[in-house]
Amino acid sequence: MAGTVFNGKIGNDWRDSEPWWPPVPTPPAGAPNVVLVVLDDVGFAQLGCYGSDMETPVIDRVAAEGVRLTNFHTTALCSPTRACLLTGRNHHRSGMGRVADLAIGFPGYWGRPPRENGFLSEILRANGYATYAVGKWHLSPEDETNMARSRATWPLGRGFDRWYGFHGGETHQFAPGLYHDNHSIRPPAPIEDGYHLSADLADRAIEFLGDLRAVDDELPFFLYLATGACHSPHHAPAEWISRYKGHFAQGWDRWRDETFARQQAMGIVPEGTVLTRRPRWVPDWDSLDGRQRELAERFMECFAAFLSYTDEQIGRVLDFIDDLGDGDNTVVIVVSDNGASSEGGAEGTINEGRLSNFDGSGVDEMYRRIDEIGGPLSHNNYPWGWTMAGNTPFKRWKREVHEGGVADPCIVRAPARMRSAVGGLRRQYAHAIDVLPTVLELVGIEPPAEIDGIAQSHIDGTSFAYVLSKDGGTEPDRHRTQHFEMLGSRAIYHDGWKAVTYHPVGPIYGDGLRASAPFDDDVWELYHVAEDTSEAYDRAVEFPGKVAELVALWWEEARGNDVLPLDNRVLEAMAHKHDNRRPQPTYRYFQNGAQVPEWVAVDVRNRSHAIAVTVEVPDGSVPSGTLLALGCALGGWSFHVLDGRLRYVHNLHGEHAYAVVADTVIGPGRHHLEFHFEKDQGAGGRASLVVDERPAGEAHIARFTPVAFNEVAIGLTCGYEWGPAVGDGYKAPFAFNGTIVRAEVTATGPIVRDPVAEVAAILASQ
Repeated sequence: MAGTVFNGKIGNDWRDSEPWWPPVPTPPAGAPNVVLVVLDDVGFAQLGCYGSDMETPVIDRVAAEGVRLTNFHTTALCSPTRACLLTGRNHHRSGMGRVADLAIGFPGYWGRPPRENGFLSEILRANGYATYAVGKWHLSPEDETNMARSRATWPLGRGFDRWYGFHGGETHQFAPGLYHDNHSIRPPAPIEDGYHLSADLADRAIEFLGDLRAVDDELPFFLYLATGACHSPHHAPAEWISRYKGHFAQGWDRWRDETFARQQAMGIVPEGTVLTRRPRWVPDWDSLDGRQRELAERFMECFAAFLSYTDEQIGRVLDFIDDLGDGDNTVVIVVSDNGASSEGGAEGTINEGRLSNFDGSGVDEMYRRIDEIGGPLSHNNYPWGWTMAGNTPFKRWKREVHEGGVADPCIVRAPARMRSAVGGLRRQYAHAIDVLPTVLELVGIEPPAEIDGIAQSHIDGTSFAYVLSKDGGTEPDRHRTQHFEMLGSRAIYHDGWKAVTYHPVGPIYGDGLRASAPFDDDVWELYHVAEDTSEAYDRAVEFPGKVAELVALWWEEARGNDVLPLDNRVLEAMAHKHDNRRPQPTYRYFQNGAQVPEWVAVDVRNRSHAIAVTVEVPDGSVPSGTLLALGCALGGWSFHVLDGRLRYVHNLHGEHAYAVVADTVIGPGRHHLEFHFEKDQGAGGRASLVVDERPAGEAHIARFTPVAFNEVAIGLTCGYEWGPAVGDGYKAPFAFNGTIVRAEVTATGPIVRDPVAEVAAILASQ
């Protein structure tokens, strides 16, 4: 091995030689296994052991056998928190100032955690652990999540031996965009067979651990289990949704009051904590009409079903670990990555992808499709009222740095020999960056000075292993200062005080929009959170000197942690992401190849383009199947042959389907098939089909997708569809029954890069 000093003896032959092998990394004696479960978008009040009435018996059992941290914090968004958990460094220092999908050209926002910030998986593997990642990753820039790019930022490039899961922030739970190790794969079973990602992830975790123990019954393991739950879409098996029918009829106001009462009785919040007021932009439940209430209940029933179903799958994994005989020597940590999500808007949404296209779904449509909510034809997220309730007793939510966005559950169950604080509650201040040093202390490993020859940066986190002892509740806080920044909103915690300011996300343009106002105009609030846990009493007017002191400290922390420059331009980042990729005049695709993520596929979003496919149809066959497609029933397009007729369907984010059908039937033999879209001056354009160089049909597409076809990571496929099907009359995968000789897409029109202009065009077309 290069660089390894041989400590044996080499003679002329084996008789006068002494063999020697480089030492194999060995974990500390008795080192425990580590299971880190990361829930997604689960608010402070949504687990049973934190006051909820939703059923989470498995997680509650872990809490009963361990310790619940009730003053634990995250970054307010998923990728940044995951970077904190796995590196122990503040998120901007790992290039994750925002989600990896919205990387921009500044060090704190590159979306690529640097090698000098070693991952927990890299540290543990170097110390003899088997390391497995199962579930959501979201720590790779979006343009690197495809088969043509380096896998350096993927799990196997950052210390994991095996991975099964998905890139990006969310995916379809019934038809996910999956990856296994370093390649894209299709779901192992169809929707019709009852497939759901949560169960599949549990199956894979069990498979990985079983494969390990079939060979080595002593090697400790690190399992990073990152569920899709409960990020939207809130997909759940129908029978689980039915379990919660009528459960939330009291509405979010009363549910919040009842949950707060349980939190007080359980000691989750300190005595004297005040339930913050419902904000003015969240309607009083009693002000809703009957249809609005019925919809709101359905949305929450789906969320609860998703959470409870996933809790059961986590239980299957933990039960298997017990069956292996490893349960008593396993550290289990359960966290959520941020507060409850507000992306559903004021009324909730049946398709969250429509919001990024500036076209929300109204009550009429959602009520008409109420039975679809929670199923494969929806990308559902609940309304703000349930978001507020899910973060009880705090104000605000995910993406913002008031406590509603950053205060989250954290449960730690130590190995049996260390369990002296069973069912304990701990109020010491902690943050996601503290998880890595805590695990290292429990395992008995010092942070390495270098990994693979790369010198390591300092770790920001502070171990909270000290709170796990029987008397840990009386120990003073060791994490005394923590800064926050997310999409322009900022906060700083120091010794029991917190200064915080909210800045809305948005573009940099627009007259009179506060989103475009200078950051210096933001008003800082001040809370003595040591006594006022819920941030109910703003003390800024009373203590202006403390505000000035903390704001100065925030700027000091920001400059030392790559936080600057401040940037809240989310719409602009979405519209311009991947502008630096190498555009091709024509993209060629190949039958049955891997799914191509939307943002590296040919960009046809509301611009003129042409599809050209040459096929060979076997003798005696009626041609049928998908030629090229992008997306699914939630939004996308499909170019296919149905019953011998060429057909193109443009699915406008599940709301409306525009179809163009050829006027002739094709038979066996070679055919050249084309689709053309000529954009008009508005939000759509003219669509036409050509069969063997003869015009075969045309139609007008009034509104072509402007920003994103779907938000569930279903990209472009050739020769099949991912599913659920983009169009009607067939079911995915709808594989083409002939040979695709050549398939090309050429984008001829200019890329539309002004989202505000797109909004104006869409509104004008309605």
